[in-house]
Amino acid sequence: MSAVVRVEHVGTVARLLLDSPDNRNALSIQLRTELFEALREAAVDDDVRSIVIGHTGPVMCAGADLKEASSGSAPVGTPTVREILVEIWRSPKPVVAALGGVARAGGLGLVAACDVVIAAEPVTFACTEVRLGVVPAVISAVMLPRMARAAVHHLFLTGLPVSAQWARDAGLVDVVAPAGRLEDEVRRITDAFAKAAPGALAATKRLTRSESAIAGLEADLGELEMLSAQYFSAEEGREGIAAFMEKRPPAWLR
Repeated sequence: MSAVVRVEHVGTVARLLLDSPDNRNALSIQLRTELFEALREAAVDDDVRSIVIGHTGPVMCAGADLKEASSGSAPVGTPTVREILVEIWRSPKPVVAALGGVARAGGLGLVAACDVVIAAEPVTFACTEVRLGVVPAVISAVMLPRMARAAVHHLFLTGLPVSAQWARDAGLVDVVAPAGRLEDEVRRITDAFAKAAPGALAATKRLTRSESAIAGLEADLGELEMLSAQYFSAEEGREGIAAFMEKRPPAWLR
């Protein structure tokens, strides 16, 4: 089985590339497992000063793997989205999201958990969960602290795509890169991290992501994970996912 998270080391940067374009880099069991392991390895590597989560293909991350979600539960021990979000918060190394392609649904949670988010100008974002009969529960734990609450409200309720500029104004994105300049902007940020003393950088990150803050995030995520599972297994969630898989309108649109 080919890897779906490609790890590259460039100077002091560990680049973790989501490399499953055929399913739009959805958060499959394999992708979650490989991403979680890569994050943990980079966090303890003394040669790494920063971590960049990038991607191949036109989609950074489409969110949950709905095919897997409809076929049953994951094997025991499979890292959850909750654990990945906490791992990003806990990492002593700054984590950068580099988006050259769109992010949807759970992909926005992955983005929002990062310390710095850089998006190419054409990128769009959308939280489409309500159109599938489910709720954006887990990702709300990292989106709400980062973004203007009214902006999150708009994203969650409408399911409509928004631009990278809109996302920057709302707090989700830190830097909007002009077309063709994404890598330049990523390098500018990672070069800045490389000039910082690693211990001071880790301690500075802990000012806003302290152990108590992480404990609070974990507690919130535990409850939100149960809420998410409740809606995935409810009648609307089952119908929405089935409609998506069968490429037909859900019952509430007929």
